[in-house]
Amino acid sequence: MRTAFIGLGNMGSGMVASLARAGREVVAFDISAEALEGARSAGCETATSAAAAVAGADVVITMLPAARHVSQVWREAVIPNSGPDALLIDCSTIDVDTTRALGEAAQSAGRLAADAPVSGGIAGARDGTLAFMVGCGEEHFARVEAALSPMARAVIRAGDLGAGQAAKICNNMILAVSMLGVCEAFALAEKLSLDPERFFEIASKSSGQCWSLTNYCPWPGPVPSAPSNRDYHGGFLTSLMAKDLRLSQEAASRTGASTPLGAQALALYALFEGLGYGQRDFSAVLQLLRGRLADLA
Repeated sequence: MRTAFIGLGNMGSGMVASLARAGREVVAFDISAEALEGARSAGCETATSAAAAVAGADVVITMLPAARHVSQVWREAVIPNSGPDALLIDCSTIDVDTTRALGEAAQSAGRLAADAPVSGGIAGARDGTLAFMVGCGEEHFARVEAALSPMARAVIRAGDLGAGQAAKICNNMILAVSMLGVCEAFALAEKLSLDPERFFEIASKSSGQCWSLTNYCPWPGPVPSAPSNRDYHGGFLTSLMAKDLRLSQEAASRTGASTPLGAQALALYALFEGLGYGQRDFSAVLQLLRGRLADLA
């Protein structure tokens, strides 16, 4: 199975490495020469353009920053240059309407399209343990699952085209809100002179237990693998969380859904990003709540 992979950022670089480790034939493209060198080191072939990468591929996967990038690459390179039997999968996180429009354009050209945004962060991309939320026809899911399986711990069909993106923005809204709750609790525990390690031990075994606490603790120490132990570097960038929350709030406005906590979460992460911390992990918002932004210098 020859896979073209376009977009070798923090996530894409780990994803192509997982595909190569699984023995997949991968041809990768990115505008960054450094990213291309990393892909070659991981065992991938590289191309000089997106169009060249796509030619002759059985599967095309894109992992790009925003909807405008995905739209341009799909319309100018992926759809015109892919073969008639190619499977086109976008793993970026973008809005549902753009996803459906691109999918329809691909299908009009005789291609099979799916959306498959991911959860699991940089570590999941590196380790091949991402969760993929797939939007595609039920009859095509087995083929999509086979294409993604080397990078995944779970591949779940959410529904038809666009459903993967819907699931992703709803899931990340939960993550954003729960992380803020955990950060506020640690900030309050500190003010109450409660030892943070002891608080973690108690909360992780009580009704406050959640993924943001036990897998991704924002306080350094209790969870060694969490970005809080690396001065909040790596992980899931604040700028990306703010982007996903904007998508959720745009969707809420368009559909009339009530998401007051999602709106407040966006306001806080947007503030944190605006203060210059967009490249820190989103759990670093704890330091804003503690009044300790100087610790991030």
